[in-house]
Amino acid sequence: MSWLDEIHFGSDGLIPAIAQDAVTGKILMMAWMNRESLKQTAEKGEAVYWSRSRQKLWHKGEESGHTQEVQGIYFDCDEDVILLQVVQNGGIACHTGRQSCFYRKLEGDQWVEVEPVLKDPKEIYQTGRK
Repeated sequence: MSWLDEIHFGSDGLIPAIAQDAVTGKILMMAWMNRESLKQTAEKGEAVYWSRSRQKLWHKGEESGHTQEVQGIYFDCDEDVILLQVVQNGGIACHTGRQSCFYRKLEGDQWVEVEPVLKDPKEIYQTGRK
């Protein structure tokens, strides 16, 4: 039995994966992984996800250069969520140019942006990402 056989992928073959800064513990992003992306992540030591919108493997940083060096791979007690502890190269995990994808906080009845844009996405992506 492979270590991958212990993972409970959803009916769509995917599992949520949370990327956490290995030093600070800050949650950087959430993405999806399938069996192949998880296997490649373990082999390469860099995060590889499954892009649901593009229906293909996505090596984090393939366009931006902001790769994630994996320091540890964990899964939860229900065996249906992956946690990656990573070193975020370039300090930017979000396609909006921020450190974290979780940059909006509910304050009262409004979402407030609580993290600054570190780099304009137009300078990061040449392919016109939104």
